[in-house]
Parts: sequence; C-alpha cells; structure tokens
Amino acid sequence: MKKLDKHVFDHSNPYTIGVEEEYMLCSPVDGELIPMADSIINALPDNLMQRFSYELILSEIEVNTPICNTVKEAVDCLLELRNYTRELGNKLNFNIGISGTHPTANPDDQIFVQNDNYSWVKNQMKYYARQNITFALHVHIAVTDAETSIHVLNGLRRWIPPLLAISANSPFFNQKQTGMRSTRTIQFGAFPRTQIPQFFKNYTDYENLTSKYLKMKTINKTRQVWWKIRPHFDFGTIEFRICDVQRSIQKTEMIIALCQALVYQSVLDYQNGILKEDLNLELLNDGLWKATRFGQDAKVCDAATEEVISLRNFIQSMIDYSSEALNYFGNGHIIKFYNSVDGRVSECDEQLKIYEESGFSGLKKYLTDSVDYNYN
Repeated sequence: MKKLDKHVFDHSNPYTIGVEEEYMLCSPVDGELIPMADSIINALPDNLMQRFSYELILSEIEVNTPICNTVKEAVDCLLELRNYTRELGNKLNFNIGISGTHPTANPDDQIFVQNDNYSWVKNQMKYYARQNITFALHVHIAVTDAETSIHVLNGLRRWIPPLLAISANSPFFNQKQTGMRSTRTIQFGAFPRTQIPQFFKNYTDYENLTSKYLKMKTINKTRQVWWKIRPHFDFGTIEFRICDVQRSIQKTEMIIALCQALVYQSVLDYQNGILKEDLNLELLNDGLWKATRFGQDAKVCDAATEEVISLRNFIQSMIDYSSEALNYFGNGHIIKFYNSVDGRVSECDEQLKIYEESGFSGLKKYLTDSVDYNYN
C-alpha cells in the first residue's frame, strides 16, 4: 500500500483557494435532466480539459477553478467557466441549471458515467447510487502543514450548521416537496463516510484511520472519504463539502470568502492555543439536521460554547468570528452583503416561492433562467 504523503499539505503560500461547482444539464424544452456530459468533455479544447470533470451521472458536469490567490480571482474564474459552459450549451442544445437537487428528475432515468471510479461507487452503493442526483459547491483552502490541517479541521466542524443554513438550496426531489431545506444533504448522506468527522488528536491519528480504510479496502483512494469537511490528500487543502450549489454569484462569493476566513481565523486560534477542537459530535449532528430540515428560527447548540441559539444567530456568530479575517483578505463587503435582503434570503426560499406561484414547470425554468453569469 502506498504511504500517504503528509508533505502535500506544506504550502509556502497558504489560504489560496480552489472551487468546484456542479451543474445540472437541462433540456431547453422542459428543463428535465439530459445526458450531455460526454458531449461537453468531447467538445473541450486541450487547455480547458482540466477545468471540467465528470460526476456520477451523465446529466451533471463539474467545473473547477485553478489555484486562486484571492476570492475575487476565484469568482472571476467561476464566471468564466459558467459562461463557457453556457456557450457550449447554446451549441450542443442544453441549459445549465443550478440547484442542490433537480426538482423532478426520476433517478431511474439517469445514466451512470462509465469509468473505474464511478463504477466502484455504483457497485458499492447499488440502488442508492442512482438516488444521488445532487449538486454541490466545494471550497478548498490551503494551509501551512498537515498537523495544522487536522487541528483546524477539528475546530471548523463548529461551523457546519450555519454554513449549510445559508446555502440550503434543494427543497425538492423526484417530483416531491420533501420538507427538507437541503434534500441534497439527505440524498448524499445515504453514502458512507459523508458525516461530520470525529475529533482527531493529531495528524497521525487521522492518517491511521485513513490507512486502515485503505488496508481493509473500505476505500480505494483517499478521496472516497466524503466527510462534510475533509483534508484532501491530492491537493493538501481543507475541503468544505457542506454547501448546496448557488445560482447567485454573490452568495457563492460569500461562501468562498467565509471558508477562507474561517480557516485563517482557526489557524490563528490554533497557534494561540485557544482553538476549541474536541466538540460534542451529537450537538454537531443535531445542528446539521436542523439546518437540513428547518429554517433559521430553529434552535441549535453552538458546540464550542454550548449556548443554545437560533440558526440565524449562529450564522451571525460565524460572521462575527470571521469579520477580522474577512477584512484582512479585503472581503469586508461580504458582511454588508450578508446583512442585505439578498444575502439573508436563502435560495431554498426562492425555490419554494417560485414553486408556489408556477409549479414545477415554472420552477425548472427559473433554475436555468436565474443563473448568474455576471457579477451584479
């Protein structure tokens, strides 16, 4: 078995950013999912091949930025990728749709991508692999070294509920209003190793678990550990995997900036010996469930302080905790945006409103027509 290389986490330029967005590939006629991923990959020029990748089904495509030094650079790259994908859609006859789940797609109609990685997932999960019609926003932040990454990972678990609460964007699945705000969290949560990770004493503790998974053939590669936040052995980053993908580029920017700021502030707290790491996993999971199911009035417990607060106030605590770091990176405007009407209304609420007004046909049109391709 190949030994894991901890030095991949050694970055002389920490807090750089990588972002992945997953798009629905929709019919321009009725907004249903259509299997266009092969056509997209086949149409790409060589210089863009590494910016696009398959997901589990052929009606989904992932785009990913290069390593970016600033949030603005990451947002600019995402807009370029969104616009390029839209142009491909005009040529190949598909539309980009953005939502954490497609509201009406039948899982039985989806076609799996045929490669070794996704065939492994399909064989592992059987029936439940096909239920994973989900679309996420993933944010990678580089840190200084492997040991720091694990301690910061421990502390960052605190912020999983508020990050999901501000990004919830999937109230429908398979022609049903599910009652969830993030159905994506439920659907993908059927997979193993998608939960909130445990507390790790140090990097060796984490490495031992991962090595055992590989030895037992629980996983074939480290990226098959799909926790809500994870260390990424390929890139040497901390990867946030909590959030539903967003139509709004300003909401996307807010999430990216918060992830960077949370990592930066957590590193400072770790270096100063004040980072709270050994958090109550039951309280963390309860917060995750409340953010998945309920609105921001739901009561949760901040696992670091054990104070019972609303999700809305927990989000504000996250903004306050991040504020100095946001300003340090030149992203103080994120605080102003969050305090605006546009910043506080989730895309889940937007979907519910459109559905109430115009049903599934109007909602599917909205999920393609309301995608941001420019920074407003």
